[in-house]
Amino acid sequence: MTGQVAALYRHPVKGFTPERLERVQLNAAAPFPYDRLFAVENGPSGFDAQAPVFIPKQKFAVLAAIPAVARARTRYDEATGVLHVEAPGQPDLAAPLGDAAGREAFAQWLTRLLGDEVRGPLQVVEAPGHRFMDHPRGDVSIVNLASVRDLEQKLGQEIDPLRFRANIYVDGWPAWAENDWAGRELMVGWAQAKVFKPIVRCAAPDVDPHTAERDMEITKALYDHFGHMFCGVYIHVTREGEVAPGDACSQPQTETTAATPQAGAL
Repeated sequence: MTGQVAALYRHPVKGFTPERLERVQLNAAAPFPYDRLFAVENGPSGFDAQAPVFIPKQKFAVLAAIPAVARARTRYDEATGVLHVEAPGQPDLAAPLGDAAGREAFAQWLTRLLGDEVRGPLQVVEAPGHRFMDHPRGDVSIVNLASVRDLEQKLGQEIDPLRFRANIYVDGWPAWAENDWAGRELMVGWAQAKVFKPIVRCAAPDVDPHTAERDMEITKALYDHFGHMFCGVYIHVTREGEVAPGDACSQPQTETTAATPQAGAL
């Protein structure tokens, strides 16, 4: 059962703009590079940078809680550590997130953008080696585009796959086959991985990532039509390797992968 990598995305700040990549190096027992490095507390979350642990997403400024987060367009430069931010009606900002002043500048900019939707003081948090994932062991996420298309047919509405905020989008698998793959090994490009578990969806996909409007009920539709709230799977990388759009994403058959067909566009 062979699929192809259609697109790669990272989300340097949890809840904010997906950034498309042309290729990525996946490392064993590691998360997706530069993904969920930072998060924005919406009021005190209890996060301790000296002893970082998993904190539920409800403690942060994310789409599930504040749809207006999607009004901000962010781009992270890993070479400089600067986050570039823009939004309609707001001045552009270049905030170095590696220092306290830059993090405070972004928090203040975002406070002005979100207004009354802010629950408490916003604060950008980070900790070396820590990632702000939706699951404490959710290293890398994959969404099957056939599953998204099947849900589209049931709803009679087009669904932007970016609503699901995955790292890797795959085409060519049967719809929903991935829900039964816990423990299965996969070749993802030139990396090897093991499927951890299906991803249980929250209210975040209900928000249009372009308009910042909560205009669909994705989780309800999943349950109503399929009897579950899954879309996508988490994987754990077991052997390092490079991944690019067009690469195969399949169950390994030999020690080396064959030439890979081109994927469809996302």
